Amino acid sequence: MNGLRVVSYNVRYGGVGREPALAAAIRSARPDIAILQEATRPAVVERLAGETGLRHWGCRRGDSLAFLAREAVVSAAWHRPRFSRHAFLELVPSSAEWRIFGVHLSAVHAAWTERRRLFELRSLLTAIRAHQDGPHVLVGDFNTVAPGDLFDFRHLPARLRALVWLSGGRVRWRTIQAVLDAGYCDVFRGLHPDRVGYTFPSWRPHVRLDYLFVPHAFVTGIVSCDVCEGAATRDASDHLPIVGEVRESGSL
Repeated sequence: MNGLRVVSYNVRYGGVGREPALAAAIRSARPDIAILQEATRPAVVERLAGETGLRHWGCRRGDSLAFLAREAVVSAAWHRPRFSRHAFLELVPSSAEWRIFGVHLSAVHAAWTERRRLFELRSLLTAIRAHQDGPHVLVGDFNTVAPGDLFDFRHLPARLRALVWLSGGRVRWRTIQAVLDAGYCDVFRGLHPDRVGYTFPSWRPHVRLDYLFVPHAFVTGIVSCDVCEGAATRDASDHLPIVGEVRESGSL
């Protein structure tokens, strides 16, 4: 039984000047594929490829999603659904058994941005409908809170607390519920129902913004899913990476 390890990591503002720290954080997760958000600088992604040993990479200047891979991929494509802030990344690894969709939804914790995230998410699901019967992963920075997760607004900076107040003092977190209603499993929560799994901010995590989902039909293909914590990840970015492993080679 072979496993494919996938890391999702928001590298913050392109990652310029923090390449060694980011590379150390990625290496600590031992991925086969890394899906990066806010990775807008091809030169940074190329350097990370060299420093992590994930020598196959793809990045489009100005787009948030990029990737690093240990083996050459079959295909990589960026798609921007109508009105979405970021293109999503469609990646077919060398095995071509699991398809990976990298996600980065709009930021800011407010009612109007949650409505935008919900629209972006539904546009993504419509765009990938042709692949929803096969094994695939939705992974990335969803910038929103899952049903049942705790989120204390008092930890937010003052300017962000003001945005919550201006949008009515509360946010109806509907985006992750829409993913679940579409037939996906929140892999981390399914494996770790009693762990908070906070991913942001790295220096004082208090909210989970980064997720890995698979269709319920392929949950048996999941090996593990964890948040990467420790010295290597604390200062490299404002997000902590998450890493999931899925079974390959006909073992589903």
